Amino acid sequence: MICDNISVNGRGHLTFAGYDTVELAEKYGTPLCLMDENKIRDHVRGYKVAMEKYFPAGSAPEFAGKAFSCRQIYRIMAEEGIDIDVVSPGEIYTAATAGFPMENSFFHGNNKTDSDLRFAIENKVGHIVVDGEDELFALNRIAGAAGIVQKILLRLTPGIDPHTHKKISTGAVDSKFGVPIETGQALELVKKALELKNVSLSGFHCHVGSQIFESRPFTDAAEIMLDFIAEARDRLKFTAGTLNLGGGFGVRYTESDPAIDYGEKIAEVAAALQKKCSALKLEMPAILMEPGRSIVADAGMTLYTVGSVKEIKGYKNYVSIDGGMTDNPRYTLYESPYTVILASRADAVKNFTATVAGRCCESGDLIQENVVMPKPCRGEILAVLTTGAYNYSMASNYNRVGRPPVVMLNGERDYVAIRRETYEDICSLDE
Repeated sequence: MICDNISVNGRGHLTFAGYDTVELAEKYGTPLCLMDENKIRDHVRGYKVAMEKYFPAGSAPEFAGKAFSCRQIYRIMAEEGIDIDVVSPGEIYTAATAGFPMENSFFHGNNKTDSDLRFAIENKVGHIVVDGEDELFALNRIAGAAGIVQKILLRLTPGIDPHTHKKISTGAVDSKFGVPIETGQALELVKKALELKNVSLSGFHCHVGSQIFESRPFTDAAEIMLDFIAEARDRLKFTAGTLNLGGGFGVRYTESDPAIDYGEKIAEVAAALQKKCSALKLEMPAILMEPGRSIVADAGMTLYTVGSVKEIKGYKNYVSIDGGMTDNPRYTLYESPYTVILASRADAVKNFTATVAGRCCESGDLIQENVVMPKPCRGEILAVLTTGAYNYSMASNYNRVGRPPVVMLNGERDYVAIRRETYEDICSLDE
């Protein structure tokens, strides 16, 4: 199995976090999103230990809530004592109403409106990651009206190609995110930020992309950012105390993906930073990182009930399920690979190749193609692995299909973190 929290029990049923998935499907219905709470906590602690070991005091992980956002996940992050990265007023509201200490939050986004900025200030967001000049001046004005000095980071683009899917690459010079270093605009923005009265510049932020398996893109970006920190020190007499390297470490969706030791990768990044800082005669700043996918992805699994099994002789086969692009749009968007298992007979011979199709009235509503599995029967349970990140958070009501529930598993109990959406929920905003 691609993850150590997955197995097969004596009944031939797939198990997840020690629970029989077929029994969970019977108890809660399908589609059903499962989250392994202990796996989430293990990943958080792994990041914390590694960052405290290899980076200076004040270094810490921030959970990137866009990967999976709900009140319970923010309660878990508060209990584990790490910061969070939020990207919208909705995520701010969710975290704040969950009781998360908002002074430990960082607010991102390439187009924060004036109302977004006011909402962040009202909710005492710790740092706002400023994405450009327009936002900088707007924030200074809004913070001044609120009578505060708002702590900020400036998001910069280091011009790195992480060799990942173009839709999840974010560090190029021409990205919609941040201000490029290469053009000289970043240094000008720092100068302007230092002249303003209602913002306090803590340091800089960059993010090069997602689903990255090597440390090289991170070390390349870090070296460019350190060169920039040294330039700002020398030319503007400002030394950044914080450098946020973003997130992006990859996870295993299939057997062909490499297994990553995140602590080992952090050690490699730290070694490159130490060498560069020494060459620049620069004290290493506190390092922040924003793991999201790598904290929750393999802590998630989605269960579906098989409906029709269609064989088109001489062409292809389809296995249709009771979910699809409404709860997992990632194959439609990126042709994302997944591991699919017939949970009801996980140890049976795999002798049937099929495309797993969703229920939506859309030809592109597919979960995975060319899946080899035992030939399923109507009513059996199908599992899609590694669905904890960017699945529920990207879910929709297309075709007026309700979102599934999210059930947390922690070894002691299984409990609902997000209830199943009802038809009334779907119509609740209709006039």
